[in-house]
Amino acid sequence: MNSSRPLWELHLLNIPTSEATAVAVFRIHHSLGDGASLISLLLACTRRTADPASLPTLPESRPPPPPLPPPTSASPLALLLYVWAVLFVAWNTLVDLVVLVATSIWLKDTPTALKGGEGVEFRSKRFVHRTVSLDDVKDIKNSMHCTVNDVLVGVTAAGISRYLHRRHGENNDGKKQQQLLKASTRLRSAMIMNMRPKLEIPDLAEMMAGKNCGVKWGNLISYIILPFPIAMYQDPLDYVRKGKAIVDRKKSSLHAVLAYRCATFLIKKFGVKGGAAMTYGLVSNTTFSYSNIVGPVDAISFYGHPILYLAPSVYGHPHALTLHYQSYMNAMKIVVAVDESTIPNPHQLLDDLAESLKVIKEAIPTKS
Repeated sequence: MNSSRPLWELHLLNIPTSEATAVAVFRIHHSLGDGASLISLLLACTRRTADPASLPTLPESRPPPPPLPPPTSASPLALLLYVWAVLFVAWNTLVDLVVLVATSIWLKDTPTALKGGEGVEFRSKRFVHRTVSLDDVKDIKNSMHCTVNDVLVGVTAAGISRYLHRRHGENNDGKKQQQLLKASTRLRSAMIMNMRPKLEIPDLAEMMAGKNCGVKWGNLISYIILPFPIAMYQDPLDYVRKGKAIVDRKKSSLHAVLAYRCATFLIKKFGVKGGAAMTYGLVSNTTFSYSNIVGPVDAISFYGHPILYLAPSVYGHPHALTLHYQSYMNAMKIVVAVDESTIPNPHQLLDDLAESLKVIKEAIPTKS
């Protein structure tokens, strides 16, 4: 690292746009903290617009599921179900460990119009974003009895399926290309996971002031290898159903904890380069980075200046596409960072993602 350059910069662009009268660009080196730390620190510097003395309010997060308790009943059925559940999690974890190691070493995704080539991490990135309705996401969630993340995974699968079938169909042999995408495409994301129990703005503010509040600052993240189906389903809701099934499968595994422990072990055993080699292999052999971040439910201000939207992203890793979802008030911001030599039309990708959300929302059965 070049010690003569600062680890963070703040640029204020007093240029009116369609969304705001000015834009603040905050660039921070990842060594200072992960997305959860830095977003929480930023929010700790803001206050609710309606009540300048109050910190932002985050939506209540669902508590993590407790460890599987041993059966309290002595019945053979209870014992059998307990053993089955333990074996199910153990098997899923073993499979994920094999996939994790294989992906870090040699298991690559299928080359597509989203997959970056060698050296993509050194090329400049372009950042574009689009605002969609968070209420639409919640309507789909409530109708299909799933989570917001399940819906976003489904919307992402639908959007990139639209984009890829258009890009690959531009060839003269378009039909064969589309059949190839349906039959054999391996397209996965390195989904970023926050390893903290939950996001707490006041705790992080106290910790940065030097108080011991039990919340770890810095980088405490892991990765989940999340496969995305590339298909053109007749029923748009199938994207959400498939996304929920994929996410539920990952929840029945210690994948994230295992990946974090593996990286920690490699760093202790072989130094930083050992952990970096694992992470680089995992990221470079998948297609894109994916994350969604929870934001305040009320309007917030920074030193009296109202914030109209938040659009976080990251660059410098070997992906041609990075996709972030950021909630704020009743809106959801879709942010993509792209290598334009791989993805020359990022606004079209945003169109496909926004249109996919609209189509899935319209497919929800209406209550009579």
